[in-house]
Amino acid sequence: MTGQRLSPPDAIVVGAGLAGIACARDLSRAGLRVELLEASGAVGGRMRTDRKDGFLLDRGFQVFNTAYPQVKRRLTLKDLRLRPFTPGVLAHTSAGRVRIADPTRRPGSAGWLLPGRALTARDLAALAVLSARDALLPAGLLKRLPDRTTSAALTRAGLSSRAVDDLLRPFLSGVFLEEGLGTSARFFHLVWRSMARGTLCLPAEGIGAVPRQLATGLPVGTLRLESPVSALTDSGVLLQNGGERPASTVVVATDAATAARLLPGLPVPGGRTVTTYYHATDTSPLAEPTLVVDSGSAILNTCVLTEVAPTYAPPGTALISTSVPQGDGPDGEPAVRRRLAELYGTDTRAWTSVATCTVKDALPAMTPPWPLSRTTRFAHRRYVCGDHRATGSVQGALASGTRAAREVLADLARPRRAHRGADGGTERERDTGQAPGSGT
Repeated sequence: MTGQRLSPPDAIVVGAGLAGIACARDLSRAGLRVELLEASGAVGGRMRTDRKDGFLLDRGFQVFNTAYPQVKRRLTLKDLRLRPFTPGVLAHTSAGRVRIADPTRRPGSAGWLLPGRALTARDLAALAVLSARDALLPAGLLKRLPDRTTSAALTRAGLSSRAVDDLLRPFLSGVFLEEGLGTSARFFHLVWRSMARGTLCLPAEGIGAVPRQLATGLPVGTLRLESPVSALTDSGVLLQNGGERPASTVVVATDAATAARLLPGLPVPGGRTVTTYYHATDTSPLAEPTLVVDSGSAILNTCVLTEVAPTYAPPGTALISTSVPQGDGPDGEPAVRRRLAELYGTDTRAWTSVATCTVKDALPAMTPPWPLSRTTRFAHRRYVCGDHRATGSVQGALASGTRAAREVLADLARPRRAHRGADGGTERERDTGQAPGSGT
């Protein structure tokens, strides 16, 4: 899959994350000679899994949603050996532990949904209507809803502040990596829809198995690892080692900060940073594959990964993942360990600290009004794609890469004329044409 091609490619894609792999595959399938340049030693970008002392350590807590259209189109799910989470969460609230689960998938949990136990009758009705609408309405309709914050959308749906603060805010803070629920309501509705229609899972070999499977569809010689790009030139790209690779078309498929460096003037959103702690112990503190959330906001979420996928740790060992907002706080791991003792109701002092992973700009800050998809065109034969150009999700990254390939191919097939690029400006001699978006 790796190797050097002697003749210049038709197109270079910079960055072998999900967006870059999708773009390179589509361009190759259309008959173009493509080079996919990746700075690190493996594909995946932020969607990577490291191996350490028999543990699988994803770079930050991540889950895989089977409902995304791009996932269904591009991946062979059975080969990922997916292991599902419980369809619901355990929430630690001021009133104690509360379980919320989908009774259509887990009938035994219906008792927790009796009015007054977790939610009032009014909140239960409002949540049922919200979930049914998002699950049943076409995605295109949800995308056209007036955009507002997720917090405002939940209030508009009729949910009480208690229901939001005790249950929905703790869960969604882990999804959006922000506690104020200021994320675009359009994105929230699409995420809620995907959760209602799909299954949240982990691949048996870690989340990095997803980009690895995608990369197997690349033609031999397309992917070049450990090939960092320092700049774009008029004729191609300049590599960090001083070499230059010529190509008439360049697609930048990196994280937002790197894209802004390679494409000066590119507007990029702010990012959400998250720190994930991994602990190991001999006995599982929760004998079920369920996500635990904290209404006290000390943590975003925690779960026993080996209850979901036993392959994440050596036999006889439980691996616990815990995520907190932003970077490592002043108290760091000891404070997290103390809170985990309260959440799991067990002594955590003997737990082994396996690793700590901070992911800067793990998600774009998707504040309303947030465009769910936007052009990848930046300048003449220069394009940019990634989740920061769509939505912070597997679907968003893949859709943006798909759109980049579509716009590249459309521009190669038509003459030059005035064109509005990603920076919003219009210049002569840029390729034109607006390809339809590929969804969020």
